[in-house]
Amino acid sequence: MFHDSLTYHYGDQQLMNKSLQREMKLAKNIQSSLLNGKTPVFEGGEVIGASLPARLIGGDYYDFYPLNNGKIRIVIGDVMGKGIPAAMLMILTRGAFRSAAESNPSPGATLTAINQAIYADLRTLRSFVTLFCADWDPKTRILTYANAGHNLPIHVCGNSEKVKQVPIVKGIMIGGLPSQVYEEESIQLDSLDMVFFYTDGIIEAQNKDGEQYKMDRLIQTLSIHREKDIEEIEKYVLESIHQFTEGVPQKDDITMVLLKTFDQKINISSVNSPLL
Repeated sequence: MFHDSLTYHYGDQQLMNKSLQREMKLAKNIQSSLLNGKTPVFEGGEVIGASLPARLIGGDYYDFYPLNNGKIRIVIGDVMGKGIPAAMLMILTRGAFRSAAESNPSPGATLTAINQAIYADLRTLRSFVTLFCADWDPKTRILTYANAGHNLPIHVCGNSEKVKQVPIVKGIMIGGLPSQVYEEESIQLDSLDMVFFYTDGIIEAQNKDGEQYKMDRLIQTLSIHREKDIEEIEKYVLESIHQFTEGVPQKDDITMVLLKTFDQKINISSVNSPLL
């Protein structure tokens, strides 16, 4: 009887493990679908995003939301924690962003609305989210942005050797304090300029000696490959990280968004309509 009970328990545990594996795979597929939605197409430049979770599913987030005025709203973020809990909060954040982007006129107002929408939930869960939100205008080449405790993107100048962070704009993380108002800053991009948005899983990636990848290596990689197209730059950044870490397991999610302008003037009348 005891043996039969053990056999039943073992078999039941196997069924539970298989069921959990199926659900985890489904969760990964859902998250991948949400992160790999339609990429906006517009004249005068292009934008792409990529995310590599440290576990099967992760808490990093990026999104593109084409606006009715022809601008593209870009967001990148990092949920506190890893795995399933972080992934669940990422989905919550995505829903809040999509709703806020639909009804708010600017990046700062969007962050304020997101904070209002999910602040109580984040406090209940004792968590927070860092977000960087930007509006890209293909017609004027102006990038307007607001920050909720996230890493500042890197501006790679196409016609010079300058690689630098975008001008500082401060703002507390989502879930940090209620009723926050997020200030905005803007930069003018020139031909062949690139803006590299990222999460800290890139600069904090570690090798076998515990040394971090750091900002200097990222800037050097972006500078070396500045003239390539954004798909190639994305590939070279990931290759640089993998070469540095030398097979050490990834500890944090790695996510990036690249926006690059073309060397041409834009025909304003032919800027693509929103892809919703």
